[in-house]
Amino acid sequence: MSELSANERLRERVFRTIAGQEVYCDWEGFLWDPDEWNEELAVAFAAESGIAELSAEQWQVIHFVRDYYENNLRAPLNKELRKGTGLSLLTLDAMFPEGLRLGARKVAGLPNPKVCT
Repeated sequence: MSELSANERLRERVFRTIAGQEVYCDWEGFLWDPDEWNEELAVAFAAESGIAELSAEQWQVIHFVRDYYENNLRAPLNKELRKGTGLSLLTLDAMFPEGLRLGARKVAGLPNPKVCT
């Protein structure tokens, strides 16, 4: 059997039980359907990435990213995130071990950014 191409691999779904919920994720752990997201999943995704407890500022970022996505059908650009949260990019990036693009988006239940490119 041949290996999957990068595109095929991104479209692969993995069934997981996270925070007592059965959901599909992609092969990198991003939630398959953003509408299935809830705060319990966010806490579980954060724990998987090494965040023991989400701070008030991290929740602010998560909710801003989700609201922006729901209203614009895309994640906010860095300048929009900075403006919307009032935090510097260095502060924002340091809040999530995997950074904004992978860490914050994953915890907020947004699609894998590799699928969006």
